[in-house]
Amino acid sequence: MKLWKKDYTLDKQVEEFTVDRDFVTDYELVPYDCIASIAHAKLLHAMNILTKEELASLITCLEEILARSKHGTFVITQDDEDCHTAIETYLVKKVKNAGKKIHCYRSRNDQVLTALRLYYKDKITSVLQKIDELEEALKSFEKEYGHIALPGYTHMRKAMPSSVGMWSESFIESMDDNKMVLEWTRVLIDQSPLGTGAGYGVGTEIDRNLTAKLLGFARVQENPIYVQNSRGKFESSILHALTQVMADVNKAASDIILFSMQEFGFFELNPEICTGSSIMPHKKNPDVLEILRGKYHEIVSYEVRLKGLAGNLPSGYNRDIQLTKEPVMKSFIITESCLDILSMVLKNVKVNEENCRSALVPEVYATEKVYDLVREGIPFRDAYRIISKEFQE
Repeated sequence: MKLWKKDYTLDKQVEEFTVDRDFVTDYELVPYDCIASIAHAKLLHAMNILTKEELASLITCLEEILARSKHGTFVITQDDEDCHTAIETYLVKKVKNAGKKIHCYRSRNDQVLTALRLYYKDKITSVLQKIDELEEALKSFEKEYGHIALPGYTHMRKAMPSSVGMWSESFIESMDDNKMVLEWTRVLIDQSPLGTGAGYGVGTEIDRNLTAKLLGFARVQENPIYVQNSRGKFESSILHALTQVMADVNKAASDIILFSMQEFGFFELNPEICTGSSIMPHKKNPDVLEILRGKYHEIVSYEVRLKGLAGNLPSGYNRDIQLTKEPVMKSFIITESCLDILSMVLKNVKVNEENCRSALVPEVYATEKVYDLVREGIPFRDAYRIISKEFQE
């Protein structure tokens, strides 16, 4: 039964349109809503709304739902609309009146936001761990091949000497910055929205600090209107952080594709990570890297979509904001997967030292020759012209 059930039957077409895919995507949120519901039940017990026995029965039942969700046996139907209704329906069926009391001093908006915040915190932590694993893969790659020199490019033309070590370290350093952005984002969203109702409070004084502490939030998000207005804003910060990570994944994939071309031959890909052609029997294609490169644009499109959805909305809750949930969840899945794949790819790349050395043509050392003359006392601009003439002849 829907939490807002009235004495009329909702048009089926409207139901399908408004529910959309929430009853599917919400499965990820089941554990988080259960955890939040346990904290809320403890608040209700402290307020003498629930007896000690009712609290115990609710906690037992919520832990049962947690276990069932881990095994994929907890069911959310389209008629439920979302995991929050499915959980309450289950509680009412199992523990009767105690289940009917759980929604006291709580809105479904409370539940959605609290579950999402807990989910976001966990997923950011998971992405940070994946970045650490990628950095380890980059460090191993650098340790094995970092000493090998190769040309650096500007304007897609040979410019100055570089090295595999410099290339690897560029991504390690950038990922360190990405971690700072993600950690800041985690700090931003680490605010408990529970107890703000539908955006204007719950009509009575409750101990919001208690539930915030029980749920491990760093602080309470005080203003109930801002709690609603922060939906879309906080998600936008998350997607911005993920695009920073994916921008590096995109660039690394582009470089590996370029350097592994026969015309370059700096990198060599293990055939086991390459696919073939249905018509050309000789082909070993870097599809995995091309998809990695393309996934960045998927995340960017989600960020633009989310910012558009959150724009021009008046203060308070608006149903449009429901559409921000899936882009964020998909973006976490994509980013984690891409970090895993890039780590794996790096373990399947070799550097051809001979080809790198052969590519270091005299022009690459032109700037060094200018500085040799500078050290002899020749002004830089004169030295530049002298060396420039050598390469024009």
